[in-house]
Amino acid sequence: MKILVVSDTHGETIQFQSVLDKHKDADMKIHCGDSELKVDDPLLSGFYVVQGNCDKREMFQNEQVVMFENMNIFITHGHLYKVKQTLLPISLRAKEIEAKIVCFGHSHRLGIEEREGMIFLNPGSLNFPRGRSEGTYVIIDVKENEFEITCWSAEHTRLCCYTFQR
Repeated sequence: MKILVVSDTHGETIQFQSVLDKHKDADMKIHCGDSELKVDDPLLSGFYVVQGNCDKREMFQNEQVVMFENMNIFITHGHLYKVKQTLLPISLRAKEIEAKIVCFGHSHRLGIEEREGMIFLNPGSLNFPRGRSEGTYVIIDVKENEFEITCWSAEHTRLCCYTFQR
């Protein structure tokens, strides 16, 4: 099963559409906020989307917990959990809801980290990256006993790949 994770597209649609065209086979699609698109925008069709600090007020939920392949995926933008400073608040919330994967954005920085059996994943920003020159997104391949998480540039160049036990 394949999960596409993007964040912080900030109204830019060309790269976003390119990623969608490349990964039409995704079983699940997640946008971690700051899409700056309307709720009914066709680009967000089929996505789990959360409210970012730059999205118009109260368009989306602040967080979602989605059951996928018998595991909880926690989705939030991250600004309400101070993710630019620390992962502690978001990790406490993730632990409370028994999340296996935590998807968030806000910092525009690509990052993947495992803590206490949970995977924390920030796909970076497709259009306004920080800490690198190219925009980024992530694909999670959920397999029987493991997750393979691949980081991609907005131009669809494979940047890195990590494997975690399920």
